[in-house]
Amino acid sequence: MTQTASQITPQVVADHGLSQEEYARILNAMGREPNLVELGIFSVMWSEHCSYKSSRIHLKKLPTEAPWVICGPGENAGVIDIGDGQAAIFKMESHNHPSYIEPYQGAATGVGGILRDVFTMGARPVANMNALRFGNPDHPKMKHLVQGVVAGIGGYGNCVGVPTVGGETNFHSAYDGNILVNAMTVGVADQDKIFYSAATGIGNPIVYVGSKTGRDGIHGATMASADFADDTDEKRPTVQVGDPFTEKLLIEACLELMATDAIVAIQDMGAAGLTSSSVEMASKGGCGIRLNMNAVPQRETGMTPYEMMLSESQERMLMVLKPGKEPMAQAIFEKWELDFAVIGEVTDTGHMVLEWNGDVVCDIPLGPLADDARNMTDQR
Repeated sequence: MTQTASQITPQVVADHGLSQEEYARILNAMGREPNLVELGIFSVMWSEHCSYKSSRIHLKKLPTEAPWVICGPGENAGVIDIGDGQAAIFKMESHNHPSYIEPYQGAATGVGGILRDVFTMGARPVANMNALRFGNPDHPKMKHLVQGVVAGIGGYGNCVGVPTVGGETNFHSAYDGNILVNAMTVGVADQDKIFYSAATGIGNPIVYVGSKTGRDGIHGATMASADFADDTDEKRPTVQVGDPFTEKLLIEACLELMATDAIVAIQDMGAAGLTSSSVEMASKGGCGIRLNMNAVPQRETGMTPYEMMLSESQERMLMVLKPGKEPMAQAIFEKWELDFAVIGEVTDTGHMVLEWNGDVVCDIPLGPLADDARNMTDQR
């Protein structure tokens, strides 16, 4: 196994946003010390941004059940019965830290992310909304932040062709140190054509579609869970860079494939990118996953498995397809000038196994990786 456990010092653990208690839980889960790839995967899956470890207790207080609720928490987006065999699919998500560090791209990729969450479920996005909280208008950074966030939201939505139909903006000095950027997308789908993310079918191919993977957004989920200090500008490389024109192509390609019977499961590569999408698909399906990292489409040379798994490059999706459907799916995505690659398969191991250059560079039991993230409460 490359990138050995001997590299994992207390400082490396701290740099990944993990406490010593959390690291002890990793050791217990694995029965050995992790290597750097495995530590990185645990760090993003156990971050606040992915696991909601400190806010989950409060989120559970919100009402989520009613006769008209088709799908509540746990999937990419919520689904509500609106009659006539149709459903409204919607998602609201914050992109606060990235927007404070780099307001245009932070806000733009926030919009891009929730658009993907909605069309991942089979819906065509029809409207965006937002709720924004800025600090004192006289604060020296606030004019820059307001202009960047507004331009990012409008620019991404306009390029994709989904209008912003409403929103709200408030100013208060409490937000001088960190603004809030909450973006929402609503889509419409037929109730009998809703897609979910649980991977099933041992041996089924796992397919990567969309844009190539780069080094942008690495540690983005960890950054989005951290407190700010004086090094805010140094964190700019952790903010993703969006391409709304590619997103538009991805919407059309996914909806075209969804009109066939090829898709078993589909998941947006959002926070923590390839890591969160693969872990969530496998854990929800109660199965395992094997990925060949050499097959991942890359736009930069010399990328390591660590970088590929933690990259938050935008406009990417992960799918499980029915066997034999790969050529048809590939033809659709290549028609829309998007990358398509079979990068792995569903397994019965209950583990995430990553291979690179013929070596196993990661072997993590998915149960503790996903369940501990759901069950832990931030004690720090």
